[in-house]
Amino acid sequence: MDTLEIKKVDKGTDLADKLICFVENFSWEDVKDHMLGELRAWAFTDWETPFAAIVNGQIVGIAYIRKRDYYPLPEIYPWVSGVFVAEDYRGHRISEKLIAFANDYAKDNGFDKTYIPSIHIGLYEKYGYRYLRDIVNYGNGTDRLYVKEIK
Repeated sequence: MDTLEIKKVDKGTDLADKLICFVENFSWEDVKDHMLGELRAWAFTDWETPFAAIVNGQIVGIAYIRKRDYYPLPEIYPWVSGVFVAEDYRGHRISEKLIAFANDYAKDNGFDKTYIPSIHIGLYEKYGYRYLRDIVNYGNGTDRLYVKEIK
């Protein structure tokens, strides 16, 4: 694989337009419309932002850092959310690099931990997260909440 860059995406930039195009064409159908709505309306405040993983000028992955996620838990933040890597680029640790970049960004913004919700067991533990508890999302489904201390 060629050189990977992770970049913070800013509102109204060419990179933001490319990120919207990436999401329009990705395969994660369950969240595609929601993510497109957020990106098109730029529904990010304060330190919230999307990040893009880029190889040879092409976006191949996305992640966010958010105040809220799909859970009625306003006391828990920041969330690392919406982590997705295009199928052709999986297996190159891009999601790990996106999450690490998001954690560095959170640390630079004064946070000492981040949270990731997931249905997966054994995935985020590889990135230093630990299972905290089960949480119920707005769709009334149960997910696992993971936390990572960032130093």
